Amino acid sequence: MRAVLRTVDRVLLGLAGLVLVALGGSVLAIGLGATAPAWWLHDGQHDVLLSTAERTRWRDAGWWWPVVIAVLAVLLLLALWWLVAVLRRRRLDEVLVDTGDGEGAVLRGRALEAALAGEADRVDGVERAKVRLIGRRDAPAARVRLLLAPHVDPGTALGDLTTHALSHARTSASLPALPAEVHLQGVKHRAERVN
Repeated sequence: MRAVLRTVDRVLLGLAGLVLVALGGSVLAIGLGATAPAWWLHDGQHDVLLSTAERTRWRDAGWWWPVVIAVLAVLLLLALWWLVAVLRRRRLDEVLVDTGDGEGAVLRGRALEAALAGEADRVDGVERAKVRLIGRRDAPAARVRLLLAPHVDPGTALGDLTTHALSHARTSASLPALPAEVHLQGVKHRAERVN
C-alpha cells in the first residue's frame, strides 16, 4: 500500500512540476520576445500578468486581497509539507528475503529491527541499543545507536556488534550486504556524594 502511495505522490509531484515549468517557461519565452499563440493569455513581450482592470476589479471588496493572500499562504504551506513528507527518510517497512526458490518472501522491517536491537543489547557493555532500517526493500541499511557503559572499549563493542548482531541479521535475512551506520554514546552517570 505504501508503495502505491509513494508512486502516486511522485506522479502528482512530477505532473505539478511539469505544469509549473511549462507555464513559467512559456511566460518567460513570451517575455523574451517569442510569439504567443492566439489562444494564450498574454499577447506579447510588453503584456503584464495582471492588467490594471484585473488588479482593481475587487478594490471595493475589502475581503478580497486578504483572502487571496491567505489562500496562497495555505497552498504554499501545504506544498512545503508535501515536499518534506516526500523527501523525509522513512523507516523501512519490509525487507525482501531471497528464499532460494526464485519466489522470495517479505520480512517486516520492525521485526528485523527488534531482532537486531535485541542481539545488540546482549553485546558486552551495551546498556541500550536502538536500530532503524533505512534504504530500499531489496537493499536495506541499518542505523544503530549504542549506549555504552563507561568501562567499555568502543572498538571492542563495535567489533562485537559487527561480527555477531549485524552478521546474524544479514545471514538470517539472506541479504548480500547489510551496511550499518553506528553511533556510539557513553552513559553519563551523575556524580554522587560520598560521606
